[in-house]
Amino acid sequence: MSEYLNELFSLEGKTAVVIGGTGELCGAMAEGLAGAGAEVVLVGRNPDKAAARLEKLHQYHGKSYFESCDVSSKDALDELVQKVVEKSGKIDIVINGAGVNSPTPFLEISEEEMEKIVTVNFKAVFAACQVFGRYLVERGQGGSIINVGSMSGVIPLSRVFTYSATKAAVHNLSKNLAREWAPLNIRVNTLVPGFFPAEQNKKVLTPERVGQIMGHTPMKRFGEAQELIGATLLLASDAGSFITGTEMLVDGGYACMTI
Repeated sequence: MSEYLNELFSLEGKTAVVIGGTGELCGAMAEGLAGAGAEVVLVGRNPDKAAARLEKLHQYHGKSYFESCDVSSKDALDELVQKVVEKSGKIDIVINGAGVNSPTPFLEISEEEMEKIVTVNFKAVFAACQVFGRYLVERGQGGSIINVGSMSGVIPLSRVFTYSATKAAVHNLSKNLAREWAPLNIRVNTLVPGFFPAEQNKKVLTPERVGQIMGHTPMKRFGEAQELIGATLLLASDAGSFITGTEMLVDGGYACMTI
């Protein structure tokens, strides 16, 4: 059985770039990729966080490494692709997981705050899809792009207006690109976490908010970062070779709860 599963989900010989890989959720996803054999490139702005995460990745093998990059800059992303290809030889998998959030009431959201969230959550994903997508198209050997979405991209959630709008845009972009690149065997999917306590949403999780979330989550708990690994491996590996344009929900049943 283990040999069969290894063959199905193995990422041996693959290179995965994980944007946002120094964070809690994408960091766990990166660990899953490394555990399946991939060489993982963590992309972020914090070398200290990267070093702590790489310690865990190196328990599987020593091939993974960190690259600092301002992912809101298309030029910086172009340079990132060149660096990774020079070091690793190729790129097979891309995870777009950088994100910021804010609980500011709608009428009080400043243009500066809105621009920051739009830049990190959508413009950076758009640019990364262009840059890495062009590389995968020109390489001509397929690939997998996994954009990290949100429940707020599926159904409207209160108190996170700009965040919700950007995530809805990411969901739409992913489906559009999946349709565009399917003939080239480049798969584009959205991995959609439910409620996972992470750095970007802790400021939103007041006791009242937590009660509302638990009341709407059939499993009656938050997700744990490691629970994203199974879906990540499915979307990244040949086990998911006919999956593209989907929204893969990992939400404890949140989306199916009505009354």
